[in-house]
Amino acid sequence: MCIVTMFEVFSRSYYLGRLYVTPTDEDRAFMHSDQHERINEHVYATGDGLERLDSPLVMKLESRHFPVHGDESVPANTLAVPESMLEETDVRNPPSLREVFLARRERAQQLLSFAGGWQPPGVESADDPSSGDDVPNAGT
Repeated sequence: MCIVTMFEVFSRSYYLGRLYVTPTDEDRAFMHSDQHERINEHVYATGDGLERLDSPLVMKLESRHFPVHGDESVPANTLAVPESMLEETDVRNPPSLREVFLARRERAQQLLSFAGGWQPPGVESADDPSSGDDVPNAGT
């Protein structure tokens, strides 16, 4: 595996990895913050100047795409997803080791632009950054 030993190239749009999937009471998905930052640096950073490494990753579990944030309380190699999302999958008796897709930078940009959540580098969002809504209008 090439990206931080968790993901390998799957296609032009995705990397494939295996993570333990477990439920969270939160309303968004998380993985360990150190792993999140390293993956963000390897996959989404362009190498042009200072870049944020806490931007959400875009992952796909079964047929659903969603943003993933970093949280130091999540165990390593684990993807914590909202219980409501987990109910829509074939995951039973979590934590369960599952194949997870990680969208490459260009694919993540495309998916987030459809949802209204992608801002090109250097463009400030008109949305209130304190709202906590990383993907506005997603699913609505």
